[in-house]
Amino acid sequence: MLRLYSLLVLWCLVFPAHAVLDIEVTGAGEHQIPIAIVPFEGETSYDQRVSEVIANDLLRTGLFKLVDPAGKAPHDSKDVIFSEWGKVEALSIGKVSKLSNGRIEVRFRLLDTVKQSELVAQVISSKDEQIRAIAHHIADLIYERLTGSSGVFSTRIAYINRQGRFNRLVVADSDGFGEQTLLALNQPIMSPAWSPDGNTLAYVSFEQGRAMVYAQSLLTQKRILLAALPGSNSAPAWSPDGQQLALVLTHEGTSQIYLVRPDGSDLRRISYSDTIDTEPTFTPDGRYLLFTSDRGGSAQIYRMPISGGSAERLTFEGSNNFSPRLSPDGKSFVFAHYTGGKFYIAVQDFETRQIQILTPGGWEKKPSFAPNGKLVLFATEVQGRGILATVSSDGRVKQKMTSQQGDIREPTWGPFYKR
Repeated sequence: MLRLYSLLVLWCLVFPAHAVLDIEVTGAGEHQIPIAIVPFEGETSYDQRVSEVIANDLLRTGLFKLVDPAGKAPHDSKDVIFSEWGKVEALSIGKVSKLSNGRIEVRFRLLDTVKQSELVAQVISSKDEQIRAIAHHIADLIYERLTGSSGVFSTRIAYINRQGRFNRLVVADSDGFGEQTLLALNQPIMSPAWSPDGNTLAYVSFEQGRAMVYAQSLLTQKRILLAALPGSNSAPAWSPDGQQLALVLTHEGTSQIYLVRPDGSDLRRISYSDTIDTEPTFTPDGRYLLFTSDRGGSAQIYRMPISGGSAERLTFEGSNNFSPRLSPDGKSFVFAHYTGGKFYIAVQDFETRQIQILTPGGWEKKPSFAPNGKLVLFATEVQGRGILATVSSDGRVKQKMTSQQGDIREPTWGPFYKR
């Protein structure tokens, strides 16, 4: 039975589904960079047009103002007449070619139209089916060169897609396209968590009739059972070095936090309370855990050393606060904030203890930072159906990604990918 199931999982990975999404972006950054993305020469021969993917990536950030090339179509630096591009600060040009070995080659250049100079030039070759990945890579190059921060368009997200009783654990591109099903069950799947190298997902599965924690390789599909103790096994979270995970187990009474090695060995308890401790997450330095607990009478966020010991309460505003996730620089954390009958996504600064509400409120849960710290991914609802959404870390730019099928829950943003 397990062998047949593994084959099903592998089949889903080899033949990925392609999401059809409606993407709505509202708001804009304080200062938008005017840029023109010229259609690449030869791109119309492919299902995915490189320039369109690049433009959509940049548009979703709210940091760029896309200027229509207005019929001008240079594809090489020597073809650019800089005086014709006075309304833009940067110009993206390029071409897509078919190589004799069957692969494709994409030549890309980013030009500074003010200084009339070349900012980036790169030649990329790959298989045909990687053309969208190439476009994301180019968007990352543009974003980094013009903003000074790393782009996250080539990163991935994971989430649960529910259709009735049918549940899928899905991995997709950061824009929600290129869905791949890692696990499919008629039982619940919960709490996906990325390993720091982006090669493994831990998650909770009810395939054996109760909550158990697994870790599954995205490269080999091999699964390891991390926790199957009596009671509930839940809420996995990886340490920054990938050498251990935090879990929540109930086999000794109430929900408490434990640490375990990635092979399931060396299980040890670190929280001791008479109430519920859950949703652990590591700080970027690996020294502390943030977690949710009702030890103060309502769900609030606490911090404690990974060695255990006393816990410090961090949140005090609102009725309940839960699902904390750290910013990559460790200076703040994002969380779900419940007050006045609505769920909001909020961020709190460690130094000032100030809370900023990032979203308009409703059914907004399970936030996680993008690996560059500039965006927050979370789950929300439209007409009672779960969808993906993002908000910029300053709350200015909001995006909703509505899939045509399924109810999307528990999204989490993956790290910068390391093979």
